[in-house]
Amino acid sequence: MDIYIKRRRWKFLLLMVAVIIGVGSLAYTNWLTNKMAQEERNKVKIWAEATTLISNAPTQTNSPEMEALNSNYLSFLMMVTSQNTTIPIIIIEPDGTINSDANISYSTERRDAVLAKELKMMKKDVEPIRIDLSSTSYLLLYYRESDILRNLRYYPWVQLFVIIIFIVVAYFAFNATQRAEQNQVWVGMSKETAHQLGTPISSLMAWIEILKLKNIDPELIKEFEKDTQRLERITERFSKIGSKPELLRLNLVEVLSTTVNYLKTRSSKKVIFETSFSDNDYIETPLNAALFSWVIENICKNAIDAMGNDGTISIILKEKGEQVIIDITDTGIGVAKSQFKTIFQPGFSTKKRGWGLGLSLAKRIVEIYHRGKIFIKSSEIGKGTTFRIVLNK
Repeated sequence: MDIYIKRRRWKFLLLMVAVIIGVGSLAYTNWLTNKMAQEERNKVKIWAEATTLISNAPTQTNSPEMEALNSNYLSFLMMVTSQNTTIPIIIIEPDGTINSDANISYSTERRDAVLAKELKMMKKDVEPIRIDLSSTSYLLLYYRESDILRNLRYYPWVQLFVIIIFIVVAYFAFNATQRAEQNQVWVGMSKETAHQLGTPISSLMAWIEILKLKNIDPELIKEFEKDTQRLERITERFSKIGSKPELLRLNLVEVLSTTVNYLKTRSSKKVIFETSFSDNDYIETPLNAALFSWVIENICKNAIDAMGNDGTISIILKEKGEQVIIDITDTGIGVAKSQFKTIFQPGFSTKKRGWGLGLSLAKRIVEIYHRGKIFIKSSEIGKGTTFRIVLNK
């Protein structure tokens, strides 16, 4: 049980790391973009100031030296204004007429439409910068963030998306690897168990034949034969877990009845079995009888343990369209909602004894071999649990 708690903690830790990275990236990029936005506004202000100075540059000079100085001055201002190659700019007259623009792409026929749309967005985003041409004449300069700055604002969201995709891919890859390893363990364990049981079962069958010749009580020999047949059935189940079992169209009611009757003979008299079907009912579905009866046994044995060998197990069988539903309800201690999924994982067990493989085997048999579903339909602590099995007709 601890291993699944640790696994959940690691998953939670991985998620928290991703969130911290994402939030940190968003915060840092937001700070950086705000700084860049201020820098861009400062550049636009310098650009506007240079434009103002150019428009106010003296046209008359009194000497060659002054003419050279003014020429250099104008060259410097022109260089300042030409440095802006990334920030889109629109300059308008006081009456709203567009005077000029820079760093905005458009075709000749679409110029007015594109500039009008750009100007509308600029007016929403920033305050205009006033360019004073004289004491009575001025222009208004509008601009928006450069494409580089815009893309930078999207970067942390893209980064966060990539992190999430990475975590999702890593999660599914980890689960796929884990399932592949579990499948190898299942197959190896099943084949080895079937192999190991084969020899003692053969010996037991031989000893039973010898006991028959010794005039031993026939009833005692009959019980020995039942237990030996039981071991043969277990061996058959393990051998089929290690390979793809054959599904035959069988009467589900008969398989359930046989399994319940067997459980009654191997359970405490204080355990009461209630069923919603009779031996005369007939529901045909693709089944492997040996494996499916194992599922019912595992669920019922877990229920008996949960009830402390004293309580009621109710098995309700019903048809719904092209599906058959089996609800197995006990009056045991119940299962916490947080364990509804982990209870089917290998090694999970609330008991001091056992390997925690029963319900994991049941899930494998139902979902992988019979293409059905098995899950906890409902459970209440102190009142009991209902397992639901759904099979396709």
